Parts: sequence; C-alpha cells; structure tokens
Amino acid sequence: MERLKIATVWFGGCAGCHMSFLDLDEFLIDLAGLVDLVYSPIIDCKEYPENVDLCLIEGAICNEDNLELLHKIRARTKVLVSFGDCAVTGNVPAMRNQLGPDNVANVLQCAYIEHAQENPRRPSTAGIVPALLPRVMPVHEVVAVEYFLPGCPPAAANIKAFLTQVLAGTTPQLSGRQIKFG
Repeated sequence: MERLKIATVWFGGCAGCHMSFLDLDEFLIDLAGLVDLVYSPIIDCKEYPENVDLCLIEGAICNEDNLELLHKIRARTKVLVSFGDCAVTGNVPAMRNQLGPDNVANVLQCAYIEHAQENPRRPSTAGIVPALLPRVMPVHEVVAVEYFLPGCPPAAANIKAFLTQVLAGTTPQLSGRQIKFG
C-alpha cells in the first residue's frame, strides 16, 4: 500500500491546532510509519509539493501570502481539511473584520504606531509584513474544503479518530463536534 502524503499548514491563528496534533503522543509514532509528512511548520520544507493526499489547514486567511499559498495548496492537494475554528469560521483573527472597511489601516496603526515601544512606523511595502487582506476569511470562503474539524483547538482524540478513518480508507464520518466511526 502506498503511503499517504500528508501536509499541515498554519495560517492566521495561534498554532493551538498544531499543538493539539502533537498531543497525539504515541499515535504520532504509528502515524509516522503509515504516512509521509511532506509539508508542515514542524519540518523544514520551503515549497508546497505536488500530489499531496491530505492537508490539515490551521488558521484563517488574513493576508496575500496566505491567499497565494492556499490556492497553491488547493491545486496540489486531493483533500483539504479546515483544521480548527480559525480555519472553519475565521474565529479570533476575523475579529478585525468588525473594525469596518478601514480595518487594515486601523490594525496597522494600532500594531505598528500606537503600541510600538521603539521606532513607531508602518512596515514598508518591501515584503517585511505581507499585505493584509481587506477582510479575514475562513478557508472555505476561498477554496473548496472536503472536511471541517472544528474546535479551539480540535481535541487530539478527534484528530486521531479522523486520521484513523482516513488511513483505513473509509470516508470519515463527522457529526457536530464529535467524530464518529462509520
């Protein structure tokens, strides 16, 4: 049997979903024997590869870099999973949407001018800080998503149940906040 190529991605969020993934503890050892982790913030890989079977996407789409990478991921991946509440709903990163149409200017003003302890100035457009999108979006508002794994963060038991079903070759059965085996 060919090993599944799995990726994980971290967009706008706190990394709590990846921490929950790492809470799989000894199941990570079993998982390492069954899959190839081809892209993740926990490995050194600079370019998202082709022909990925499954990608767990943590975080909301907040900036142009997120948007560009998400389109690349969708084009190169068979199954996308919105992984955690930021990816599913926008959650905390999307709170800036409430600041109205000028939210980008307001956020930059607050972060780089008002709360700067030294050298208050807006970041240059030279790519130091990716350009913020006018509105933070959950993943499914940008590309098609096959599965939603909610939670802030999703419980390690739910991640394990989901991955176990995928590895067994069955269609994962998701119901509300719990994952049920088919």
